[in-house]
Amino acid sequence: MKITKLEKKKRLYLLETDHGQTFYITEDTIVRYFLSQGKEVTGDELEEIRAFAQISYGKNLALYYLSFQNRSKKEVHDYLVKYDIAPAQITIILKDLEADNWINDQRYCQNYLEGKIRTGNKGPYRLQEKLKQKGISPDLISQALQNLDFAPLALKEAEKLQRKYSQRLSHRNLKIKLQQTLYQKGFDSETIRSVLPQLNWEKDSETEDTLLEKELDKALRRYQKKYDGFQLKQALTHALLRKGFEYDRIKEQVDQTLRDLDESD
Repeated sequence: MKITKLEKKKRLYLLETDHGQTFYITEDTIVRYFLSQGKEVTGDELEEIRAFAQISYGKNLALYYLSFQNRSKKEVHDYLVKYDIAPAQITIILKDLEADNWINDQRYCQNYLEGKIRTGNKGPYRLQEKLKQKGISPDLISQALQNLDFAPLALKEAEKLQRKYSQRLSHRNLKIKLQQTLYQKGFDSETIRSVLPQLNWEKDSETEDTLLEKELDKALRRYQKKYDGFQLKQALTHALLRKGFEYDRIKEQVDQTLRDLDESD
């Protein structure tokens, strides 16, 4: 059988034979097999050329993908699947890339975690899940986490959350909110317990009173049409207790508000 066409199409070459076979090959394939228009090839040689061309094309795709940033082995695998590279060829490509250290899941895992500690806001539990989704083995993740300290990141996040919610939540509920949010972000209980005492928890009485008045006003609008007398007082008190305010301050504010209402009637 004879090669009747070898025509460049962007980054690939279109190969055709006089038996009607048509497929794309890379420049590396041409060089390896000394291909040219008019060259005679056997059926077995053509299949070998086709297989090498796919490996060469797939490897070029993978290297292009890796040129932007480090990737896990699974990420490169999934990328090649999208381009219809055959499973057997993907296995060969990944093995070659690992041998040349283009793919290294241990290095990827370490770099990923260290980067997230520097610039992220998630704790180890959340990051473990992300790495598992990227195909990193639990053993590699555990090894990488052993030498990393997430306490400074947890403290930074706690300080940020405290600034965000300090004007919106009572002193008690602010602590609960910080604990819950840090846990949701993937920090472990021991780390959370160690960083929260490092925050400034000095009460701002003026802010606390302002929040109490605001929540009392909202509760009053909600319950005033449904209750009166003792039932209204009880409903207001329970609503403010759920918001984390101290009982003595609630009682004082509720009593004063109800007296003001009676005087205005």
